[in-house]
Amino acid sequence: MPATDPVTQARIDLAASLRWAARHQLNEGVCNHFSMVVPGREDRFLINPQGLHWSEITPADIVMTDASGTIIEGRHAVEPTAFFIHGRVHLGNKRAKVVLHTHMPYATALTTLTGGRLEMCTQNAFRYHDRIAYDEQYNGLVLDNDEGDRLCRAMGDKPILFLRNHGVIVTGESVAMAYDELYYLERAALVQVLAMQTGRPLEIVPTQTVERTVRQMAGEGQQALLHFEALKRMLGRDEPGWDRLT
Repeated sequence: MPATDPVTQARIDLAASLRWAARHQLNEGVCNHFSMVVPGREDRFLINPQGLHWSEITPADIVMTDASGTIIEGRHAVEPTAFFIHGRVHLGNKRAKVVLHTHMPYATALTTLTGGRLEMCTQNAFRYHDRIAYDEQYNGLVLDNDEGDRLCRAMGDKPILFLRNHGVIVTGESVAMAYDELYYLERAALVQVLAMQTGRPLEIVPTQTVERTVRQMAGEGQQALLHFEALKRMLGRDEPGWDRLT
């Protein structure tokens, strides 16, 4: 059942998304970060801690920081690049309640290609039509506010950013919506990369057909919520205690 406290529910949802990202092989070691604005507090953020594998994180491990990156609640440290990416995106884009950053392999593979783009060649890709920004400049690790702000500007009004030679950032209004976006983004990239490996040209679907399909998909927003609730049920079945709060 949903937690009565929205902050507790946010911790549970973040932990669930991190555990499933590990299951879906979207993680990389103990690196990368998922974050969320604390419900009711625009100046505070929840984020996964440094040093824990995503498959072992519980709601009790999620850290709360303020807008300067100072830890307010939590028993763990936060990795330095985490706040310079997530904090600046949250502060610079008020629609980005949830920010997911990964180096997931197939989407990241597209960022290594000259002019690499998610092409409109599969139905899964259509949901991202005109919703992805592409940062064409790699500047090394994100270790200061200036670089975090630059990434936020590169994202502009798009909910998703492909980082050249790096990875992706996916934002959303809720953990369920953002995780669904992340999952299907990687699936779309996977099929594209597999198709490209044949050496034959991609069959790009006409824009008019893509846009009509996007309108059809707009009526299926509940699928993301149903998907995430199913994932949490599966965690409860397979990993008892994953949602402990202490």
